[in-house]
Amino acid sequence: MPLRIVRLGTPRAAGEGTRIGTVRRPPRGVPKAEFASRDYYDVWYPLLSPSADLMAQGQQVPTGQEGDKAWDAFAKQFRKELAQPEASRTLDLLAALSHHSAMSLGCYCEDEARCHRSVLRAELAQRGADICP
Repeated sequence: MPLRIVRLGTPRAAGEGTRIGTVRRPPRGVPKAEFASRDYYDVWYPLLSPSADLMAQGQQVPTGQEGDKAWDAFAKQFRKELAQPEASRTLDLLAALSHHSAMSLGCYCEDEARCHRSVLRAELAQRGADICP
């Protein structure tokens, strides 16, 4: 039952399991009672999202090659945030659970390559998580 990394708000895959929203803010204009039924998330877990200041920095990274250096700086800083004890222990737990439980982590961003979930994918892989390609 590998862990899936998904875009929140997209249709769920068969057997996806519990969807965890690793975002700073809930979806705008969506009643809380409809988060799961509209395929956003079952559980909101902002601890695994970048800090508000870092998120603002990440959203300003330009696309294409000109943004590569800025993206690398964002990813490096986010890794520092994920190295904090509470976030690090959460990643260890999710990596272990990925071998026994169906679940998914997600964010709203369209392009995973320029989204914090790409950093989450790498961090979870380093911890031995079973991740869907």
